[in-house]
Amino acid sequence: MSVSGAAVHGPSACPRCDSEVYTTLFRGTDRLYGTTNRMFNVVECSNCALLRLDPMPSAAELAKFYPETYWWQEDASSSGRLAELYRQFVLRDHVRFVNRAIRREGPVLDIGCGGGSFLHALGKHGHDVVGSDISAKAAATAHKQYAIPATCSSLPRLPFRDGSFAAVTMFHVVEHLPDPMAALEAAWHLLAPGGRLVVQVPNAACWQMLLLGERWSGLDIPRHLIDFRAEDLEELLEHAGFEVRRRKYFSLRDNPAGLATSLAPSLDPMARKVRRVNESAGAEMFKNLLYFGLVMASAPLTLLEAAGAAGSTIMFEAARRGEE
Repeated sequence: MSVSGAAVHGPSACPRCDSEVYTTLFRGTDRLYGTTNRMFNVVECSNCALLRLDPMPSAAELAKFYPETYWWQEDASSSGRLAELYRQFVLRDHVRFVNRAIRREGPVLDIGCGGGSFLHALGKHGHDVVGSDISAKAAATAHKQYAIPATCSSLPRLPFRDGSFAAVTMFHVVEHLPDPMAALEAAWHLLAPGGRLVVQVPNAACWQMLLLGERWSGLDIPRHLIDFRAEDLEELLEHAGFEVRRRKYFSLRDNPAGLATSLAPSLDPMARKVRRVNESAGAEMFKNLLYFGLVMASAPLTLLEAAGAAGSTIMFEAARRGEE
């Protein structure tokens, strides 16, 4: 539901500038996974224009909005095997970006590794890989399924020594955090000299946001606490001691699928899994094929918006300031 109105004062301070004055843009609830019926506002800070969720859930409340199967996990069904093949194909886009970013020898840490599918794909290129996830089940799956060393831990406190990693990756992590600056500063310390940070978030300055408003899946109410525009994240990285070296506005895995999910959330395979939709194997396959067709049909628009630097995701490669 779109909401328009004058700027108001409220108890929720902007995490970037501490202003309590904002304008409400949208009002919505968890339309994807149905974890709550509670309504939240997406507001724009009247001082610095950062978009954020309001009210900001407490840590205890936020935990209830994450389904147990929030992360991707391979299953043994025919439909599941096809989905895994597709996922490995589209992950090549992420792997290429990270491979190009790595400048030195050493392990790669993926924060928010889920079931480990990205690290598994990256490891095939000869890199030592390590995972970290807030979900103990996800970390255990990464280890069991792919033999990836993974720890259950949360930012900004991770059980690794400073200077341990040639690269740190955070795909769709910082938008979930109430204090993204602390997370980026932790990544700064984890990197070895010459190391690289790769971070990806939804881009709230995309065409999809303009066209779809609160129905854009990149908002992911109520799990996304901050909705970054590209310039917002770049400024945050600079304040954390980084220099952005490369930008990418298109993700083969995320942009077309994100538009498909915005248009038909009931077809999203993960949403159906989380909601425990009762369907036969044939119905599951049929819906997955419909969703895949919608993803393919979404590709031209997502490529076009990315060409205009307005893609629905933004991926940055960043180096610590002053380092090559």
